[in-house]
Parts: sequence; C-alpha cells; structure tokens
Amino acid sequence: MVRTSLIPKKQQVSIEVPADYVGTEVEVIAFRKNEGVEREKTIPKKVSFSAISIDTAGFRFDRNEANER
Repeated sequence: MVRTSLIPKKQQVSIEVPADYVGTEVEVIAFRKNEGVEREKTIPKKVSFSAISIDTAGFRFDRNEANER
C-alpha cells in the first residue's frame, strides 16, 4: 500500500507506482483533505434535575392489606 499527500500545482498530475504494482489492478482515489467529513452540530442539551414531590402526610401503609389476595 502506498499513501501520499500532495498539493497539485496544475490540473494534470502523474504518479509513479512501485515496480510490483506494474501489471496489477490498482485503485486511485483523489479527494480534498477533510472532504465529506461533516462536523456534527452540537445541540445544547436541556437538563433538568427537578424531582417529583408527593404529599404523603395523610397516607397510612397497611402491610396486611397490601399482602391480601
């Protein structure tokens, strides 16, 4: 594998490949650095730490009643 970066000075560019690549199928891909990389827009998260409050002053727990079937 050969990987290189270059800044072309003109529209036509030629490259040299290693000797063992000659006669084999190679794939050449050209793209701009960071092309296609989209930065995710950070959405501010709305965080709430409010608790639910229940008035239990008049509540009486009866274990026997709770266990009845």
